[in-house]
Amino acid sequence: MRAAAILGLGCSPEGLRPFQSQNDVDWRIGLPVSNQEADVILLFGGDGTIHRHLAQLVRLGLPVLVIPAGSGNDFARAIGFRRVRDSLRAWQDFCAGKRNIKTIDVGVISAFGSADEARAPNNQRYFCCVAGMGLDAEVARLANHLPRWLRGHGGYALTLIPTIFRFAPLSMKISKIVDSSGASAQNSESITLSHQPTLLVAFANTSVYGGGMKIAPRAKMDDGFLDICVVGGIDPFKLFCLFPTVYAGRHLNVRGVQYFQAPQVRVETEHPVEVYADGEYVCRTPVEIGVQRNAANLIVPA
Repeated sequence: MRAAAILGLGCSPEGLRPFQSQNDVDWRIGLPVSNQEADVILLFGGDGTIHRHLAQLVRLGLPVLVIPAGSGNDFARAIGFRRVRDSLRAWQDFCAGKRNIKTIDVGVISAFGSADEARAPNNQRYFCCVAGMGLDAEVARLANHLPRWLRGHGGYALTLIPTIFRFAPLSMKISKIVDSSGASAQNSESITLSHQPTLLVAFANTSVYGGGMKIAPRAKMDDGFLDICVVGGIDPFKLFCLFPTVYAGRHLNVRGVQYFQAPQVRVETEHPVEVYADGEYVCRTPVEIGVQRNAANLIVPA
């Protein structure tokens, strides 16, 4: 078996050694160019590392084992890997022939400013966890300037709390795209889901983000839908009180919070606003966000 190892920021070949106990594995460091060069990929890193390599991982179609070794490991947590030893156990099962592989969807973001621009292949960005706008994007932007060790130990929460009291709601329209086949991004049929002043909106492929917050507790990675959580223009103090409930996913019944599912949506704002996904800057609105079905193969707990 041929295995390729991707080492994210702060990772070294030393961390690979526990996974190299199998004598019949031929190892290489770095992302393979084609799926003829490897049979499986091990990715050491967090959500940002996955995000940066996701397009190539989707293209290759090889089984991928994620090892939680980044400042943010929400994707690994969603799979069931909270520690490196969880990934090691799944790797040993895979090497033993258990075929513990799961096929999942990935999120797709397409920015558009003119007709059909959203359909241009080089204008699409994949994400594995959650894409967000508003307060969420502002917190991600600020958190990215924190030291790496702090980002991995509550940096998102520490940045969110003061930002709540100074962030103004955005005029935002979210529309479900009913049938976009053969139509331009701007002219396809749609149904308005939300059109209101909005503090935060999250488009989730996984249930957690931001260091374990269950922003979309009903999200599944293989159902063909985004789970969308919209927080309207509620009072900052109320939002501050709401924040702890997100860690348990108890925020859905709070007045001012909307939650729905859709395979593809369009987001338009009065002025262009930043879109972040997996903690990384992607583009500005207007955008279309959807899912690509059965796009990636993951090694999961047996």
